[in-house]
Amino acid sequence: MGQPAPARPRSPRTVLRRVNVRLPAASAPADALFILMRRVRGPLILVIAMFSLDVVGMTLMPGADNDGNTYYMTIFDAFYFWSYAATTIGFGETPYNFTVAQRMWVTFGIYNSVICWAFALGSMLSLFSDRAFQRAIRLQRFGRQVRLLREPFLIIAGYGQMGRRVAETLDAAQGRRLVVIDTDERALDQLASGRLSVDVPAVDGDVREPTTLALAGLTHPYCEGVLALTHDDAVNMAVVMAVQLLRPEVPVYARANDRAIAATMHDFKCDAVINPYDRFGDYLQLRLSRPTTYRLVTWLLAPYDEPLGKPLRSVPAGRWVVASDDHFGTELAADLRGIAENVDVVDVGRDLPPMTDVVGFIAGGRDENRNLALAAHARLDNPDVYITIRASSESLAPLLTAFAPDTVFIPSKLTAQEALARVVTPDFWAFFQHAFGQDEQWSEELLDRLVERQGEGSPASRRFVLNATDAPGVVHWLAHETLTLADLLRDPADRDQPLSLVPLILTRGARDQFVPSDDTVLQVGDEIVMAGHDGAMASLEQTLFHPSAVEYVATGRIVPSTWLFRRLSPRVQNV
Repeated sequence: MGQPAPARPRSPRTVLRRVNVRLPAASAPADALFILMRRVRGPLILVIAMFSLDVVGMTLMPGADNDGNTYYMTIFDAFYFWSYAATTIGFGETPYNFTVAQRMWVTFGIYNSVICWAFALGSMLSLFSDRAFQRAIRLQRFGRQVRLLREPFLIIAGYGQMGRRVAETLDAAQGRRLVVIDTDERALDQLASGRLSVDVPAVDGDVREPTTLALAGLTHPYCEGVLALTHDDAVNMAVVMAVQLLRPEVPVYARANDRAIAATMHDFKCDAVINPYDRFGDYLQLRLSRPTTYRLVTWLLAPYDEPLGKPLRSVPAGRWVVASDDHFGTELAADLRGIAENVDVVDVGRDLPPMTDVVGFIAGGRDENRNLALAAHARLDNPDVYITIRASSESLAPLLTAFAPDTVFIPSKLTAQEALARVVTPDFWAFFQHAFGQDEQWSEELLDRLVERQGEGSPASRRFVLNATDAPGVVHWLAHETLTLADLLRDPADRDQPLSLVPLILTRGARDQFVPSDDTVLQVGDEIVMAGHDGAMASLEQTLFHPSAVEYVATGRIVPSTWLFRRLSPRVQNV
């Protein structure tokens, strides 16, 4: 069942947006109608003209009644006869048997009507195979599907590896509604035959055009965000500019491989710009300098219930070799020079230097098969070398699993993971950035706490707000009692057992408290980001909504949940 339409304030003016612009109408039915009328106009006129000629000619042919008197058909009689004759419904000489002249005219009319109808039907069939008409019909159907959406949805621009991973994760984890735009019809065919649980409106179009974004629902009151995940930085930049200038209140997340374009996106106040090549350098630095923190943050970014990896081996200081054929090699070498003694950048097309004294090797060329071959050569030279392989897609996953490099860099996978971390639980990203800068002791303590509380499967994350709408039971209790975070996280079925949840952020007012302690006293209006099992979050919802559950987890008293049993409870106890 659809949710009520959210109240949408007037789009604000910003430094870049000086004038509120009326967005183009998100409708395309007129195009299909115009093409239809233009293509069938000639055949339709021909059919009408020949039918009119047959009718008029029939009224001029002399006939004879049953007494042999000369008889001329009326316009209505002729129209009635040709209506069933020309449509091949049947044939009969009416109102009297035809004369030779009438039968000759009927013969002429039959042949010309067959030719006209064949021409008209051929024109209609050719129209249905016309690409412009098919596209107009698709746009009309797509626009109608988007207009009928009655729950929040996200627009995904680009359905390649990144877009597909994001769509499947959002659909499986949260059942989020999506709208997809891509220029490649084959990619949209994969969407139709994919693993999504609901029908996703999708259209092939140029997302750089504001009309396409408007048709996809940018003007829709339920649109809650746009993800620009195409492989073309210029296209992603166009999406960011369109959203920020036309509807700046809608969040937009974009991928950018080029640092200059990423800087321009930041100028347009893009909510998140993900440069996978730049981000991988940060992750590699973290992996080498603080392996436990790296293990924690990558586990938190993984899909739900992904097993925790084994403890990572330490990498000694020494010489690194980076093999690349584009900007990735030089940028990664710059990141490594802060923690490595020496970094050499070599061309992937040339022979590798000896690996005997090398502690780390990065195969970072654009050809993933060549990268795997170089990594194999490095391992043969030095079995203990730390190996990182850059892959363009997950098609080599079986080979990479068998080879087992220390790190695999897939730009589309990293982009999708960081985009999901921002979209699924936006507050979680603040915790992720906080964890990224913590020391090994802090990360080890939190990792142990998460594993002890909810196991080694990667946790889900969700934000809970203690207000009258989302937590009426807690608000009722806090009106006259106190409640600690530890009590809130007791199992409402057995308070002696804690829920499989760990609080990551407690937001009170404008202040964030990361990993709050169990004795924290809660207040109305607190916002808590939890990490843990989906089932435990459902149990927490039960506590938040029912005053009897809150009293049980806080005091241990079992209180009837209905009015009748609460009235009878004292009498039953006195019996």
